[in-house]
Amino acid sequence: MTQAKKTDAFGAPPVETTVESRSEQPQGWLNRTVVGTGITSALGDFCYETTTVILPGFLAVLGLPAAVLGIIEGIADAVASFTKMISGYLADKFGHRKLLVIVGYALTPIGQVMIALAGGWFLILSGRIVSWFGKGLRGPLRDAIVIQAVRPETRGRAFGFHRATDTIGAVLGPLLGVALLGMAQGWDGHDPSFPFRFVLWLSLIPGLLAVLSFFIMVQDPECSSNPALKFFHSLRGLPLRFKRYLAAVGIFGIGDFSHSLLILAATQLLTASMGVVPAAQVAGLLYVWRNLVQVAVSFPIGVLADRFGHLPTLVIGYALGGLTAVLTALAFLFHIESLVLLGVIFLIAGLYMAVQEALETTITAEMVDKEILAMSIGALGTVNGAAKLVSSTMVGVLWTLVSPAFSFGLAAGLMAAGTFALLRAGRK
Repeated sequence: MTQAKKTDAFGAPPVETTVESRSEQPQGWLNRTVVGTGITSALGDFCYETTTVILPGFLAVLGLPAAVLGIIEGIADAVASFTKMISGYLADKFGHRKLLVIVGYALTPIGQVMIALAGGWFLILSGRIVSWFGKGLRGPLRDAIVIQAVRPETRGRAFGFHRATDTIGAVLGPLLGVALLGMAQGWDGHDPSFPFRFVLWLSLIPGLLAVLSFFIMVQDPECSSNPALKFFHSLRGLPLRFKRYLAAVGIFGIGDFSHSLLILAATQLLTASMGVVPAAQVAGLLYVWRNLVQVAVSFPIGVLADRFGHLPTLVIGYALGGLTAVLTALAFLFHIESLVLLGVIFLIAGLYMAVQEALETTITAEMVDKEILAMSIGALGTVNGAAKLVSSTMVGVLWTLVSPAFSFGLAAGLMAAGTFALLRAGRK
């Protein structure tokens, strides 16, 4: 086994690392680490996606408007994303990742407790920030572990498998959450928020199991430390093509609103004919449908991307994202309450999310050196989160001040601009 070489006085990266010698050893892509991270992510998604699907209805019974949801989701996404860059930098500098990932998964159920106890916006915002801080802490480090556990030519299918198992939790959690929401309705007739709190408390169980799963199953191919790595110097030294790629991701992300707002859109469109709680349940089931689509297509998309190219496939995914926003704007503009149309919107949303989540990270790995891999993934996450802070806040505020049709239409335009920017970024 090759020993890691120390960085020199000028901060040059190590020439050889233990990780490199391990990665040269042939191994199948469906290994213990890939499976373990998939199971862990499924449990983690079971926990916090349950909150995602019931949060719009919870805010509705608390009397909080759409603008509050947009601001909360935007701030939470931004916290997660800025955390990703710092955690990626620390991992590249000191070489230890597993403990930080475990702490990140542990913060999610802590945030759930805060939301379950909330009587207004402050605790909901605080709980969402804590949960998403944990998400940001673990994300780039977990992805770097998966990347180094497989060969480059199988990254698409490895991440497709990981996102598929990840989304299984995002299907089962909201599905059970919606069922329990209906079951608990009327248990406490004096408190309309009780069914929502009941579901939040139960969601703690898979959150705690996620921590245990990662600790037991995942083997981290520890990377060598690089104590001379400088944060801002490394950012400035990122490849030009990767910087253009980040710019395209950011433009698209400014329109890529949180899908909590998509759930809220379905809830509002259906409330007049169904009532708020049944509408929230149906909207939750539509979100489950979105996640089912994502589960079904994530692995095939990874295989196709490995064959035909990761970046061209991502361009198609971005175009589908813009179509999602266009159709949502039209539903509000023409007051369409059709479950068929809403089902199509959530189907397309599932398709583009599968492409985006499976391929954005693999493209990053193709463009940067392995010595700054985790930090580069963190930079990707930071750009995504900063953009989503703007997007979710923008869509939520314009929804309240102007109209939902205008807010989703503007989002569609920005997503289209990001798609064209990605096409340009792909040219060497």
